[in-house]
Amino acid sequence: MEEKFRILLDRMMVLCSKREYCEADIRKRLEKEALKSGYPEEPGIWQQAVDGIVDTLKREKYIDDSRYARAFVRDKSSISGWGRVKIRHGLIAKGVARSCVDEALAEMEGNPGMDKLARALELKYRNLKDDPYVKFKLLRYALGRGYEYDEVKGLVDGIVKM
Repeated sequence: MEEKFRILLDRMMVLCSKREYCEADIRKRLEKEALKSGYPEEPGIWQQAVDGIVDTLKREKYIDDSRYARAFVRDKSSISGWGRVKIRHGLIAKGVARSCVDEALAEMEGNPGMDKLARALELKYRNLKDDPYVKFKLLRYALGRGYEYDEVKGLVDGIVKM
């Protein structure tokens, strides 16, 4: 039994070496492994093993929720163009502690995704020019991307008046 857990630990270390994972992601991954392999017979033993694997990964710095949160904020704001609201909800849904989320969002300078949002809104405006609800639809689109109303109102007003 000990050998199976060592193999799982090694597999999780390899996964965590390739990209960032939060603790909840690793726990879900280990649950899938348990279902797939159909062991062990006693769930208590399995839970102890999962806790041991996660503790080892944390101790050896393979997983760190605050590091994960910072990477998530960077990627989602600059690459995906998400706003603070959507990023916050995404991290909380992943099971990251609110303190880690707040720290990561505090490190975010300005709003790197605003340029992407502006281009997307302009493109959307071209397609909706004749729609009487164009302003409402643009605002709803921007809010759905996780931006706050105050952030996007001026941007949408400027695009609609063009």
